[in-house]
Amino acid sequence: MQVLLAGYNLDKEVIDELRRAAPPRLDVTPETLSASYARISRDPRPAEELRRAARAEIEKARRSNQTIIFKMGHHSVAEHAVFNFDLIGVSRLAIEEIEKFRLCSFTEKSQRYITLGGDFVLPAEIRGAGLERVFVETTTAQNSLYHELYEKLRPHVFEQNPELAQNPKKHAILDGWAKEDARYVVSLATEGQLGMTINGRNLELLIRRFASKDLAELREINRNISALAKEIAPSILLFTAASEFDLQAYEDLKAASRGIAPRKETRRDDVALVDWTKDGDDKILAALLHSAGNASFERCLRRVGRLSLREKTAIVKLAFERMEFYDFPLREFEYADMTFDIVCSASCFAQLKRHRMATLTSQDYDPELGTTLPQSIEAVGAAKEFRETIDRTNVVYGLLKKKVGRAADYVLTNAHRRRVLLKVNVREMYHISRLREDPTAQWEIRALSAAMSGLARKVMPLTCLLLGGKSSFPEVYHSVFGKSPKTPPPDFRA
Repeated sequence: MQVLLAGYNLDKEVIDELRRAAPPRLDVTPETLSASYARISRDPRPAEELRRAARAEIEKARRSNQTIIFKMGHHSVAEHAVFNFDLIGVSRLAIEEIEKFRLCSFTEKSQRYITLGGDFVLPAEIRGAGLERVFVETTTAQNSLYHELYEKLRPHVFEQNPELAQNPKKHAILDGWAKEDARYVVSLATEGQLGMTINGRNLELLIRRFASKDLAELREINRNISALAKEIAPSILLFTAASEFDLQAYEDLKAASRGIAPRKETRRDDVALVDWTKDGDDKILAALLHSAGNASFERCLRRVGRLSLREKTAIVKLAFERMEFYDFPLREFEYADMTFDIVCSASCFAQLKRHRMATLTSQDYDPELGTTLPQSIEAVGAAKEFRETIDRTNVVYGLLKKKVGRAADYVLTNAHRRRVLLKVNVREMYHISRLREDPTAQWEIRALSAAMSGLARKVMPLTCLLLGGKSSFPEVYHSVFGKSPKTPPPDFRA
């Protein structure tokens, strides 16, 4: 056996320094990895020889990539090329679009942990429409209230959590709780930054999709990313022009959606389970038996159908008993799904969107759905100022919407709400529950996740037995097995 480290990410500045200190060379590109790995399926030479050959003949490697991707349709070879991008000074609204792409990695500047400085993106559409003044005045007023709220919320949070307040090491946590509620009043134009790691195949998809976007900021991001990537790896970024499908598909569907009246009243904690796999528990149990045995799925399902509740519970417990708080259910738990219709704020959606392996689609933000007001803002007597700022924002949004269409969304706040359709399998539901029902999670998504878990238990009570945040795992585990798990989760309060 041979296991070789074929390559790894390097900081671009390190690469530039190495290139300056070495003779000129063309093989400083991830294209050689794509081309050499593509040849593995048809060339008997060892992989390291294929890589050596690709480095020696760059133009040949590039032609090979283009032939395999374009003519043969094997786009997967582009996945061997990986890129890292710093995205600095982009709006929160743009970040939502960037993070829609599933098979990528993102780390984003958190509005929960960093005090915002008041920086925001001034959209080209608003500048072009001559509405810069009203936009800047509104966004400045929102940012001013953010700082006022933070100053009021910080002592309130410390007073409400005296145990944590006694420990100086926990002050950053309490400070973050004040920031995360104050940020509800800032706009989606607020500047952020993120690091993105993306392979060549998904980068090509991002570039093509963004080429068809209606926001100037997204098209500018796209031009910059595309130029940087094509400079070092032109052979794996081929289908990058805007497609008619991306441009028109949703526009064509709008006509079909007209005439469907929205529900007039929406609860603040609105989450409904609208669809689920019928007999989901049985199907997951049958899948478990299928993997562990040698019978067909149909026979396993019939067997499960003849079992008593006690016998079914025993099988589920076998699948769960050796779990620790950091474990997730076996892959067979992906054979049953649940679909939730959700209304949530932009603050909550910013976290929900990170569950990219789920199926998540959303409508545009809609002021008609109201806004989410943190209870802490009521508690410090700042609800009036908050609502006045929201009312002012809604008036300006109405003005902008008539003139600049979708770009009006930039002025909306983190408190504004949208409708979301979320489909998860049971395994992904455990991931959401463990992460988002924990005390360290933000309060709005914690409440949303708890509501989802409650609905999930009603339709799949057996396979959802251990749902809950990681902090509650010992208690939930003990209620099922009558004993404690081997490894307790860390206590953030300690």
